[in-house]
Amino acid sequence: MLTGLWALRRHGLREFPEPDDVHILVPDEREITSSGFVVVERTTRLPAPVMRGGLPVAPVYRAALDAARRIRDFETVQALLAEAVQRRRCTPELLDKELRLGSQRGSALVRRALQAILGGAESVAEAEAWDIWKLAELPPAEWNVRVFDERGGFIAKPDAWCDDIAFAWEIDSRKWHGEGDGYSDTLARNARYTAAGITFLQTLPIDLRKEPDRVIEDLRSAYRAACRRPRPPVSYRP
Repeated sequence: MLTGLWALRRHGLREFPEPDDVHILVPDEREITSSGFVVVERTTRLPAPVMRGGLPVAPVYRAALDAARRIRDFETVQALLAEAVQRRRCTPELLDKELRLGSQRGSALVRRALQAILGGAESVAEAEAWDIWKLAELPPAEWNVRVFDERGGFIAKPDAWCDDIAFAWEIDSRKWHGEGDGYSDTLARNARYTAAGITFLQTLPIDLRKEPDRVIEDLRSAYRAACRRPRPPVSYRP
């Protein structure tokens, strides 16, 4: 069966470079070797294939890990795994289980990338934010939960949420929030935060990489501000 990057393309995923080699899985007892652009991997853990366009293809969780183990760029690995989860092609738990049961060769970057996803991050920017949050040494936050006002009205789904002080952190990309409907939606969301008495902080993804120290100070300052005021009557649900 097909696995790796070409298998992920068959599953509709795209957040990775154009594949070169064709990576296939065969049962361990088959005496087949790699040749040319075809990489043959013999395995004792052959998953049940999924048919895509008439081809037997490895399920997303297996194809993603087979691909990620052969990639040496951390950001590419993180983007690949995040897309698989964000687009609901597999769960973080499936990735984690497969990583623990499968080959450990080339798994160091994969384990690191998967930590943030298991923590609730749904994108590369959120995974980077997860790392920044840990560096800020703030209490643990919930990630991607839905927040409601005292009447049960939906307020927002912040990237990070501290329920004990009602503090929200949003990673707002200019691409999605800076123009047209995205900009209007962001303004409306911020108005709901303000009306509900929620302290919130907005951060650009580029600042997570270029100015992490400033972001950490902004986080700590906003967190302290939320601690100083009475907690508003809001609630959250996963």
